[in-house]
Amino acid sequence: QVQLVESGGGLVQVGGSLRLSCSCAAPGRTNNTAWFRPAPEKERGFVAVGWSGGSTYYAGSVKGRFTISRDNAKNTVYLQMNSLKPEDTAIYYCAAGRLRQIATSGYDYWGQGTQVTVSS
Repeated sequence: QVQLVESGGGLVQVGGSLRLSCSCAAPGRTNNTAWFRPAPEKERGFVAVGWSGGSTYYAGSVKGRFTISRDNAKNTVYLQMNSLKPEDTAIYYCAAGRLRQIATSGYDYWGQGTQVTVSS
């Protein structure tokens, strides 16, 4: 059973930064790790993904501000969030799966979520 645990959420002012962490127990059974957050008309909208080959892909709304990275030695994936905006306020979920896609259906394992609040 793969377990994902997010941390690092909190309250930050507009323009500030946060780094979210997603630790993965039982690694090796999944390849791609992504971050999601609620979006209009979507329970969980895509934010960013780190593919197994090392490349990354971002939603247009966060590209240039967020960076996803991986520390394989620690079995942890990070989401560095800079220049935060009030509209970034959400619960952020980490997910892991083997399919190369950004739809939630491609991810088999999910964390419990961590709250990010950006105050203006």
